[in-house]
Amino acid sequence: MAYRETVRVRERKIAQRQALLAAAESLVREGGFAALTVQALALRAGVGVGTVYRYFDAKDQLAAEVFRVATEREVAAVRSALEGDGPVATRLAATIRLFSLRALRAPRLAWALIAEPVDPAVDEARLIYRAAYRDAFQALIDHGIRQGELPPQPSQLVAAALVGALAEALTGPLASNTGNDDLIAGITIFCLRATGLAGSCIEEQPDKGEPHEHAHIAPR
Repeated sequence: MAYRETVRVRERKIAQRQALLAAAESLVREGGFAALTVQALALRAGVGVGTVYRYFDAKDQLAAEVFRVATEREVAAVRSALEGDGPVATRLAATIRLFSLRALRAPRLAWALIAEPVDPAVDEARLIYRAAYRDAFQALIDHGIRQGELPPQPSQLVAAALVGALAEALTGPLASNTGNDDLIAGITIFCLRATGLAGSCIEEQPDKGEPHEHAHIAPR
């Protein structure tokens, strides 16, 4: 008789995989993807190396999955901010602040997601999620054009440029573990002006309710 996996066994496997991914992300938070090895993960998770290989065929697959999970969480946060209420300028400024704060509060992970030399599988994932960030910003720009809040412009191109500008502007501060409100204000003014909005519409954003334990950054 063929073996049929029970619900309890499936649930245990799902829990084990999630635990391995959480442990893997903790390693990346501390030392980037360079610190993520199968041996280090097994030690951190308290399992044997063979257990890790039962869930991930190779290190590059593991790294790509850690990248996917972390980045999907951050894309969701950015998309939620962009889809909020209020004028386009307010939503864009709030999103830039969210984007920057989440990166600067977890700089090692953020740097790993944006700029660290990585396996080809992670580089491929970076391209996929860069497009996801671009699409989220493009949706807001298109809305602003339709509502007359933004001048006509090539929205996909501008959105891609915003993602690139955010990533590039934060790379240095992430590497040096520095950053402040002046940095965030400068990035925000640049992004607002890039879409045809005046920088003077920036208002102080209350720093509350933001999940600070995760980093957000757009792939390079």
